[in-house]
Amino acid sequence: MSDSHTEDTLRDLTFTIRQLSAGLAITFLALSLTACDGSRRNRPPQNDDASPAPYQAEVEESFGAAVAILIDTSGSMKEAAPGDSRPKAIVAREALEAMFDATESLIAKRPDFAVKVGIYSFSSDASTVLPMQSFDRAAIRNALARVPRAGGGTAIGEAMLAARPDLYRAGVFRKYLLVLTDGENTAGRSPDQVAREIFQKSEQGVGIYFVAFDTSADRFAFLKQVQGDVIGAGSGAELRRALDEIYRDRILAEATTLGERNPESR
Repeated sequence: MSDSHTEDTLRDLTFTIRQLSAGLAITFLALSLTACDGSRRNRPPQNDDASPAPYQAEVEESFGAAVAILIDTSGSMKEAAPGDSRPKAIVAREALEAMFDATESLIAKRPDFAVKVGIYSFSSDASTVLPMQSFDRAAIRNALARVPRAGGGTAIGEAMLAARPDLYRAGVFRKYLLVLTDGENTAGRSPDQVAREIFQKSEQGVGIYFVAFDTSADRFAFLKQVQGDVIGAGSGAELRRALDEIYRDRILAEATTLGERNPESR
C-alpha cells in the first residue's frame, strides 16, 4: 500500500472518529438537559413562607388594594356580645357587612381604583371562605353568611400565613391583612412571630391591622413594631366604629393616596 493511500485512510478515519465524538457529546448534553428539566418539573413549588427570601408577586401588579379579612370563629365567639343578647359571631358579621359600605362609596368615586377582597375564618385552623377577588357586594354578603359556626381554638398566626400568599396573587400594589378576633392565640404559630416575618419578607409591603373585640388590645401591642395597629372594641357599636376607622379611614385612604406607585415600603 502506498504512503499516500495510507495517509488518506488515516485522515478519513480521524474525521470519522471526530464526527462520532461530536455526536456523542451532543447526545450526552441533550440527555443531561432533559434530566434537569424533568427534575425541575417534578420539584414541588417553592414555599415562600419557608424561604428567607423576600416575597415576590406572582402576577403583574397595578393600581389598587387587596384586603384579606380574617374572622375569628373560635369557641368564645359563641358567647353573647357585651351589651347584646346575640353571640359575638353574629354581631361581628353584621359589623363587617356594614364596613363594606365604604368600598361601594369609594368605587363610585374612583372607578379606576381596583379593590380586591378575600375572606378567611380561623378557629383551631384556618380556611378560605371567599377567595381573593374583585369587590362584589353580593359575593361578600353570601360569604359572610357561610362563615363557619364558632367553635374550637384560636389560630391567628396560621390564618395570617394562609391569607398572605393570596395578596401576592391579587395583581395590585397595596396589600393588607385585617384581623377581627376576641382572644389570644391558642393554636399554631403566634401572630407576633408571623407579623414580624411578613413585615420583613414583604419589605414593609403588607399592612397589618387588628380589631380586638371584647378583649384587651394590649395583647397585640407588637403590631406597632411592624407599622401596624390595633383598635379595641367592647361592644357592637364600638366594633362598627373600629372597623370603619381601620378599613375606610386607614386602609382605603392610604391605598388611594399611595397606590399609584409600586411601594418600596409603606
